[in-house]
Amino acid sequence: MTLLYDWLKKAAKAQGNNKAVVYRDNYLSWRGLLHRVDRRAQEFKSMGIKEGAWVGLMLGNVPDFVILALALSKLDAAIVPIDPTTGGRELELILAAAPLRALVTRPRGSEGSISANGTSAPVPPSTLPRSRVQRPTQPPRDGVPAITPSADAAEVRRRLQGTLLTCSVYKRSPPDHGVDPIAVLFTADSLGDPKGVLRTDKNTISGVDHTIAALGMTDKTKILIAVPLFHAYGWDLGFLPTLKLGSTMFLEEEISARRIGKLVREHEVDILPGTPTMYAELAKLPTTKKLDGNNPKYLAAGSRLDQTVADSFFAEYGVKLLSCYHSTEAATVCLEDSGKYPTTVGKPIDGVEIKITAADGKPAGAKEGLIWVKSKTLSPKSIGPFDGEAVPAARASGMVAIGSIDKGGWLRTGDLGKVDKNGRLQLTGREDDVVKVDGKRVALGEVEGCLEAFPKIKAAQATVITDPMAGAMVVARVVMKTKCGAEEIIDHCARNLAPYKVPRRIEFCDTI
Repeated sequence: MTLLYDWLKKAAKAQGNNKAVVYRDNYLSWRGLLHRVDRRAQEFKSMGIKEGAWVGLMLGNVPDFVILALALSKLDAAIVPIDPTTGGRELELILAAAPLRALVTRPRGSEGSISANGTSAPVPPSTLPRSRVQRPTQPPRDGVPAITPSADAAEVRRRLQGTLLTCSVYKRSPPDHGVDPIAVLFTADSLGDPKGVLRTDKNTISGVDHTIAALGMTDKTKILIAVPLFHAYGWDLGFLPTLKLGSTMFLEEEISARRIGKLVREHEVDILPGTPTMYAELAKLPTTKKLDGNNPKYLAAGSRLDQTVADSFFAEYGVKLLSCYHSTEAATVCLEDSGKYPTTVGKPIDGVEIKITAADGKPAGAKEGLIWVKSKTLSPKSIGPFDGEAVPAARASGMVAIGSIDKGGWLRTGDLGKVDKNGRLQLTGREDDVVKVDGKRVALGEVEGCLEAFPKIKAAQATVITDPMAGAMVVARVVMKTKCGAEEIIDHCARNLAPYKVPRRIEFCDTI
């Protein structure tokens, strides 16, 4: 369970004063990182955080995230990264699913109102997606508490020494799910609700070893982490390999093409996990030039990489983008390591198997079908505020639900795809209405439910459109009950949805 801290100690012994974390104009050596981690672990311990506790880190790509995560690892506590831009309703559901012993946040208006059972206010049924409106609360299931309001205050709330970060400690015990996670990484289920994926020491080791081998990483590798550490993509392809190898990570919290372009030029970055949208923005910078470096590997995942983006980036930087297929439940699955076929995600990396089946579970051959993954990297357990088995539409012909593992050890990913004659996988869509926007899952039904909860809207339809250079975005068509403006509707969505789920454009129509 202290796996990550053990990796830190080995790296500090081997690398000493070499750079571990670089952030803006500052850096921490491996020895300095270990020293800060030990101090924070002692501070957490004085707050009563012990082995097995689940602790949330609601932080972005800053050194404090790395330090606090490793401090929790030393205490044998489970790390629960949470997107700091998470909306109120989604945060309610996350905290109901994950009984946190403590939550570390930056200063924010709502932090003082989060209660001991993880909620700050009742979850208004009007803000729930249509599939959830009729059952806004659920009985406890598998140790997960119901979503109910509570007036209980935090047991302890204090500033972490020398920072503006607040650590709120609650009287909550860790759940018993039959596994001891080192981390709980959140994604979205097939209805758009938060789904916590429990990462154990075994599947973490398998995942990072597979990634290091596939990318040929060493302790000399320089990794720029501009994708969020609180999402599995940044965690798996940035944080973990750096820690295991004792290499150098460059953290960037501001997703700015100009800033990222400056970093890759100045530091000769070897590994850059990114999204197609990020690379499209980089390709449009007016001051681009060819990059030096020894075979840099710039990865594109989270949505389909358009040939136009791949060609534009190569023309400007002289680096071929490598399409990657990654999921929170299975870590890295496929990699197109030649850069010649960017519209596919390549072949499965060593140690990973995939299969394509029809809706009845039979082999699909060369046709499009359901994608299944089998690997030692699969997480053994997922949690959420609602039971996936209550969603019959997520299953077909008696098969396991989307995001679940069958008796044969195969994960039903929910993605659709086909394999070409050379064994390369091409992603073609989803079984459900979940789409990816800049690498993050969005359930269109959730967006539609939020829109229809607005009193002035009679009906709504959400879709995603993709521009080769601007990426994917949510747009909505609505039928009004009473006259209203697009700004009103977008403001309503912004109050109830995460920023990336909010429609970028509203189209008014008479019928849908």
